[in-house]
This record gives sequence, C-alpha cells and structure tokens, in this order.
Amino acid sequence: MSEHDEITQAVEAAMIRIRRRQTRGALAGDSPISLPLHRLLDAVAATESPTVTTLAPALGIDQPRASRLVAQAVSHGLLERVADQHDGRRAVLRLTPTAHQALTQARTARRTAMATAMSTWTSTERTQFARLLTRFVDAMDTPDPH
Repeated sequence: MSEHDEITQAVEAAMIRIRRRQTRGALAGDSPISLPLHRLLDAVAATESPTVTTLAPALGIDQPRASRLVAQAVSHGLLERVADQHDGRRAVLRLTPTAHQALTQARTARRTAMATAMSTWTSTERTQFARLLTRFVDAMDTPDPH
C-alpha cells in the first residue's frame, strides 16, 4: 500500500468518526432541539435570503423534507416566514430570538469541545490544523475538473 493510500485511509477514518459524532449530536450540547432542526437553523443562519428551495440542497435533502423541517421549526417558534423585500410572492425564513439563543448555545458547546480536544496542542499546531482543515474542506467543495 502506498503512503498516499495510507494517508487517505487515515483521513477517511477520522472523517467517519467525526460524522458519527455529529450524527449522534455529540457536538450539539444539551439542546432540546433535534439535530435535524439544528442543522436547518445553521443553514438558515449561513444563507442569504433563505427559502425552502435554497435550503434543501444546502442540507442535502429533497424539497418536501426541507418543507417539513421548516414547518416544524416554525411551529416550535424557531423560524418565521417573512415576505421577501424584492419579491412579495416569495417567503424568506428568519431566525427567531429563541433560535439565535439555541445556535449560540450549540456553537459554544461545539467550540468548547473542540478547544478541549486541542488543549494540549501548541498554538502553531492549532493554527496549522485550522489552515489545513479549511483548505481540505474548500477542496472537497470544489468540483472535480476531471
């Protein structure tokens, strides 16, 4: 097995472990909000003028599932639908104060868990890791030219 294969397998194994932690909600903290709703709120917060149509691909789900999640978030008081300033026929989604608070708590819990995991690392190691992980994720988001 080549070094490239060993490294790639090690990265894959680490990514699988991260995904499993996320799937279990291990990084969401003690929030009463379900993991799918947390993911929805994260996507709304990261999207300019979010709609059900724009959120579905961002979440990697179909539009009917996104619509059900949005309806659930609205009924829980986490999102509200407001008329688009540019197109009154279209409804954009906005986080409520409750959602902002939940996201802040989840981010704090995630950052605390990450800081704890890196607590024995040097400042240089943390900086290198952040730079390389960002570069890796950016490369994964770039379509393969082949």
